[in-house]
Amino acid sequence: MLLAMAKTSVISLARRLVRTDTMNPPGKEAPLARYLAGLLEKAGFQVSAHEFAPKRTSLLARLGSEPFFCLTGHLDTVPADPEEWSLPPLSGEIKDNNLYGLGSSDMKSGVAAMVHAARQAASLPIKRGGLVLALTAAEETGCQGAEHLAGLGVLGRAGALLIAEPTGMEPLLGHKGAMWLRAVTRGKAAHGSRPQEGVNAVYKAARAITRLAEYSPSAPPHPILGPSTISLGTIRGGVKTNVVPAKAEFSLDLRLIPGQEPRELLAELSRVLGPEVEISGWKASEPLLSDPQDPWLREAMAIIAGLAGRRFQPGGASYFTDGVALSRAMGRPPAMILGPGHMAHQADEHCPLAEIELAAETYGALMRRWLGA
Repeated sequence: MLLAMAKTSVISLARRLVRTDTMNPPGKEAPLARYLAGLLEKAGFQVSAHEFAPKRTSLLARLGSEPFFCLTGHLDTVPADPEEWSLPPLSGEIKDNNLYGLGSSDMKSGVAAMVHAARQAASLPIKRGGLVLALTAAEETGCQGAEHLAGLGVLGRAGALLIAEPTGMEPLLGHKGAMWLRAVTRGKAAHGSRPQEGVNAVYKAARAITRLAEYSPSAPPHPILGPSTISLGTIRGGVKTNVVPAKAEFSLDLRLIPGQEPRELLAELSRVLGPEVEISGWKASEPLLSDPQDPWLREAMAIIAGLAGRRFQPGGASYFTDGVALSRAMGRPPAMILGPGHMAHQADEHCPLAEIELAAETYGALMRRWLGA
């Protein structure tokens, strides 16, 4: 009976989170953060709220002392177009043993599972260490909430980090980094009827992009994270059909693996794109990768395998997470990505109920082991 009640509780919490609108933009995570703060405070956690902008609230909940086992999840979701969905995006409906709704996989079910497990762990005697839940705002637009927390110096020292992004409950040991850049070509405007009097910036961009289509980063694939990749994201140029474009710009998304230095990669890209292209802005986030032989990771993998009933091979994610910013601020502890669901940024997003329940059970087991409870 108690197990059935616990499962019902975590599913109910996940539905409540999915039904709360935190689409980013604009985000407005504050109401959801307040709701979760109330739950965690009642369980005995010390809770603090941190806004990096109005209504853009991240939450820290602490129990016990350092070194902490930190579990993190983000409260925001991407936007949704209701016309693309067969169910309302904020419905939180249960159908065919799945929870449907925006954020059901990415990543409100993971947040619900960790909050549920943490509330249960708070009732147990703590023999060592402590827990921190870092529930962040604005992950979907560049991890601003996590970066804000890291910059405040309020996180403390962690001995282990779990990021509850959707992995289908398959443990991953890290993820690729990212580098986003903006490239510009410049020409000379002229009347469309006299193109010979102008210089077409779009043609310059097209020549560079054609070279880019044949290019792949020179770094060899990583044994866990795989190859570095590059993707053309946007392209814009011109102001009117009958005006020769004086300017064009495009954006690139590169996913980085360990060993790639952003400035060296930037120089390599500049050679590929050629002298007609000006790289006018870029930002980078480093990869996150843990040693598979780390003692905590080995023990955690054994616990996860036992509950899942199968063994796992070390793997990594192609996307990036809040984990980089939090890890940097908390002493670079061993990290794992593990969460329910397998969909992100798709219409009719859903998450299997069984995975939500398994996540709550697994997080609880990892918490108890860390606390010696």
